[in-house]
Amino acid sequence: MEHAVEREAMEFDVVIVGAGPAGLAAACKLATMAQEAEQEITVCVVEKGSEVGAHILSGAVMDPKAMNELFPDWKERGAPLNTEVSKDRVLFNLNQNTSIPVPTLFAPGMANHGNYVISLGNVCRWLAEQAEALAVEVYPGFAAAEVLYHDDGSVKGVATGDMGVSEAGEPKDSFMAGMELHAKYTVFAEGCRGHLGKQIISKFNLDDGKEPQHYGIGFKELWEIDPAKHEPGLVVHTMGWPCAKKTVSGSYLYHAEDNQVALGYVVPLSYENPHLSPFDEFQQWKQQAQIKAYLEGGKRLTYGARALIKGGPQSRPKMSFPGGLLIGDDAGTLNFARIKGTHTAMKSGMLAAETLFEALTGGAEGHTELNDYANRFEKSWLHDELQKWRNFGPLVHKFGAIVGGGLSFIDQGIFQGKLPFTVSDTTPDHATLKPAASMPKIDYPRPDGVLSFDKLSSVFLSNTNHEEDQPCHLTLKDPTVPIEKNLPMYDEPAQRYCPAGVYEVVEKDGEQLFQINGQNCVHCKTCDIKDPSQNIVWVTPEGGGGPNYPNM
Repeated sequence: MEHAVEREAMEFDVVIVGAGPAGLAAACKLATMAQEAEQEITVCVVEKGSEVGAHILSGAVMDPKAMNELFPDWKERGAPLNTEVSKDRVLFNLNQNTSIPVPTLFAPGMANHGNYVISLGNVCRWLAEQAEALAVEVYPGFAAAEVLYHDDGSVKGVATGDMGVSEAGEPKDSFMAGMELHAKYTVFAEGCRGHLGKQIISKFNLDDGKEPQHYGIGFKELWEIDPAKHEPGLVVHTMGWPCAKKTVSGSYLYHAEDNQVALGYVVPLSYENPHLSPFDEFQQWKQQAQIKAYLEGGKRLTYGARALIKGGPQSRPKMSFPGGLLIGDDAGTLNFARIKGTHTAMKSGMLAAETLFEALTGGAEGHTELNDYANRFEKSWLHDELQKWRNFGPLVHKFGAIVGGGLSFIDQGIFQGKLPFTVSDTTPDHATLKPAASMPKIDYPRPDGVLSFDKLSSVFLSNTNHEEDQPCHLTLKDPTVPIEKNLPMYDEPAQRYCPAGVYEVVEKDGEQLFQINGQNCVHCKTCDIKDPSQNIVWVTPEGGGGPNYPNM
């Protein structure tokens, strides 16, 4: 049921949605420029996680290029970039027992000299501290749930979600209306497949003339390993086994500080076989001899999963619209070939800040379009880097890891990323699945509880929690589609592509039902991307819900 809501409003010069690296870099840069120019510019950052960093998940090896520009004295300020990369290893797994080394000469994107093994969550917590010291208002636990518009159609700001609404849509005793946050400019920095960014792209047709966006699902676990096996700064990337046929998955194992390793697996969501389970591919990969050797005798500490955006410049939408900007992976600035998006996201935010500062101090009307952002972007090293690697994703999608990787090496090694053409990849990820009856079933080993685990015990380690009596944030356009269409055609793949056991097909009184366990959701957005009928729409739950990742 609908309930009338009266919301209070707060006014800012700039509202930023999302306290990830893009949003926080934008806030810090804009506040720094205002302080240096002795200009008063009010900036607010809202974050749906219970704290800054709670929903941040990344490998992560960080290129410090953007950080060096934003805070040249970051070491003196105590930024948590503590473990410099000491050694790179790239392996091609032929099978469970055998790997062959690949020289980084043939995998130039995997060279990490001068980079750092980090916890991106902790870096974001540190960036939030810098922002607050610059008088930026940072509000974790408040989910931006709605875009607000002026009468002329330009963006006016956002409204945070109501708190204390029952599953039936009625206000509970704990009800608290959301706030309206009005701004001269609103910046969307929600990360991959942002709930509001997706709406903005559609409303303003920002993807006109662009290829479909492409995605992967990335898994991560943090382990504490035997100190005798720990090599601080060692970075290992692998390809090959156990990835299913025509699925070019990649994986990593990064040695961080305190005898910890971050390990993970990325499955492109363009896969064809509906029987594939990305989660089980990841769990199986840990049994590979080279990886297993590091983990034996260790202890798994945390688990998480998140979709990543990897379409490249040919899929990136226009990033400006009347009243605001899209930055970071709300638009798709990750460099998939290097598996790095932190420095690119930060730089996109810093370019946004420069554009905003010029507009706000130059007397521009608040709900105009900031067309200068595209000019700044195209003149930056960020544009050059993403253009250089633009063909990597399409090449490996079309030709596989070996042939596609070889063609990419020719592109990078001989032509320095300046081929006179751009390879296309025009099939959206949700349209790649083939009928289940025509694809081989995959028999995944049972988890051993030592190196490999089930979904529910994994979700437990993500500290995921949602208020149970609230409207389900995993919505269906048509509730009949999962059983009547997806089940007979694709054996309902949501049962397998979800990394948290949210979706099940259960039987009750002889009838098959599609069950949604929304409490388990880790906010990865995979269902919103991969559902072949595009029937599942992820909307934001109450602020503070979802995972609470420590050190991820």
